[in-house]
Amino acid sequence: MKWALLATGWLSLGLGLVGIFLPLLPTTPFLLLAALCFSKASPRLHQWLLEHKITGPIILDWRARRVIRIKAKIVASLLLLPTLYLAVFTEKLPLPVRGALLLVVVGVLLFLWTRKSR
Repeated sequence: MKWALLATGWLSLGLGLVGIFLPLLPTTPFLLLAALCFSKASPRLHQWLLEHKITGPIILDWRARRVIRIKAKIVASLLLLPTLYLAVFTEKLPLPVRGALLLVVVGVLLFLWTRKSR
């Protein structure tokens, strides 16, 4: 079980870090999952994740107050703009794909901006 938790933790951490740069891949849920897995499998990795300058504040803010920093909201929103543009204005994508993209982007933006900021 320990190895499965470690593997899931590392996979989640990797997806969370990729999510920092890809607008439709959420960062916080993957980092929270990684923290949970590491807390059960490796206290050392869990502590490292909490003390890390990038991942630590995200996890600790969410755990303590269920907040997303305003800077993260702005960056995520700006990164979502190209996806929104593709969903609405490009005719190269089929209409159902454009509609799905539009719904995902609007859903992510609503989630982000309805959470409290720090």
